[in-house]
Amino acid sequence: MEFPFHTMKADPTQAPVNLRCAVLTISSRRQAHDDTSGDYLDQALRDAGHTVQARGLCPDDRYQIRKTLSDWIADPAVQVILCNGGTGFTHRKSTIAAVTPLLDQVVPGFGELFRHLSWLDIGASSLQSDALGGTANDTLVFCLPGSTGACRLAWEKILQPQLDSRQPPCNFASAYRARTPD
Repeated sequence: MEFPFHTMKADPTQAPVNLRCAVLTISSRRQAHDDTSGDYLDQALRDAGHTVQARGLCPDDRYQIRKTLSDWIADPAVQVILCNGGTGFTHRKSTIAAVTPLLDQVVPGFGELFRHLSWLDIGASSLQSDALGGTANDTLVFCLPGSTGACRLAWEKILQPQLDSRQPPCNFASAYRARTPD
């Protein structure tokens, strides 16, 4: 049975909302020159017509993650933050623990939808990846696994349509139609 949401496409007759975004890679091993996941997310946002206001690389330390995110969350020029890395099933898994206390509201279905899509892609290994979405100070925050494949999956199947203000029946971006930085 085909569900109608599988065929819903963005309405090309409407002007899209261009969001101001930030990309944070969380890794104690990656450097700017080998940050393929951060590069992918940065380019995907730009290709979709959004602006990348800030980009960072942060070690797997919950307090450094919180500091960077808190600065971006407090900045009215940033509407969306995409984090990648630090979500795997290891002792250094710090992203979710760092981000959760900062959120005012969690998008409960984001992690579940990501893991479902990941399961279709990589099978039972998807259990070892966390994903989280929410808002903090009216800033959308999404935490993704660090692999470029996982970032591509989350972008193409969830974030790209949900950050497109023309996507029916609803999307995250439409709330930002009238917002401008102070």
